[in-house]
Amino acid sequence: MGVALVTGSSLGLGRVIARRLARDGFAVAVNGRHDDADLKTAAESIVAEGGRAAAFAADVTDRRQVGELVDAATAVLGPITVLVLNATGPQPEAPLAAVDWADHLAQLDFFVRSPVLLGHAVLPGMRARGHGRIVHVDSEVAERPPPGRSAYATAKSAQVGLARAWARELASDGITVNTVAPGFIPVERHASVPAAERSAYQASVPAGRLGTPEDVAAAVSFFASEEAGFITGQRLLVDGGRSLG
Repeated sequence: MGVALVTGSSLGLGRVIARRLARDGFAVAVNGRHDDADLKTAAESIVAEGGRAAAFAADVTDRRQVGELVDAATAVLGPITVLVLNATGPQPEAPLAAVDWADHLAQLDFFVRSPVLLGHAVLPGMRARGHGRIVHVDSEVAERPPPGRSAYATAKSAQVGLARAWARELASDGITVNTVAPGFIPVERHASVPAAERSAYQASVPAGRLGTPEDVAAAVSFFASEEAGFITGQRLLVDGGRSLG
C-alpha cells in the first residue's frame, strides 16, 4: 500500500486517522511534537493490531526537524506516498481587538508554514514516482467563523487556498491534493467544552448527532486511496449537514 505520514497523530483526531490508515494497509509514520508516552503508545497500538508503524518526534513548523522527520520515516518505513497534514497547536479565543499579528503568525505556522515545509520535503520523491496523495485537515470555521476565533479561521482559510493551489499545480505529476473539513468533533482537547454548548451545536446538525474522529478518518482514508486517484482540489465537509443551514 505504501507509507503514510500523519502529522500530529500522537493524540486525538490524528491518532484515529493513523490507526485507520494502518488498517487500510499503510505503514504509518506517527508524529508528535514530543518524544513522550502518547507518541510511543500511538505507534505501539497500531503494531499490536497487526499493522506497521513507527513513532517520530518532530516539530513540523521547524524546517530542520521536518527534513529529519521525512528522512527518518523513509529510512525506517520506506518512501512516503501519503501525507496527512493534521498537526495543530493551541487555538486561543479572543476578541478581535485583542488579537495581534503574532497571534495570526502562530496559527499560520501550523496551517500554512508546516504544510509548505512538509510539501518541500516529500514532493521530490512523489514526483519522481509519479504518484502521491496529500490530504489536509482544515475546519468548518474557514466558512463558519465563530466570534473570537479570527486568527484560527484566517489560517484555516489560507490552508484551503494552499491545498487548491497545490492540487492545480501537482495534478500532472500524479499527485492529488484534497482537504477534509470537520465540524465539531469531540476529542481530548474538547473535554472542557460545556455540555450546553455541545447540545446547542448538536441541535444545529441535521444528522442529529455529533461527529466522531472515525467519521473524519473515513474521509481521509478515501482521499488516500487508489479509488480517489481522479479526485483532486476538493474539500469534503464532515459536519452532518450543518453547512446546509
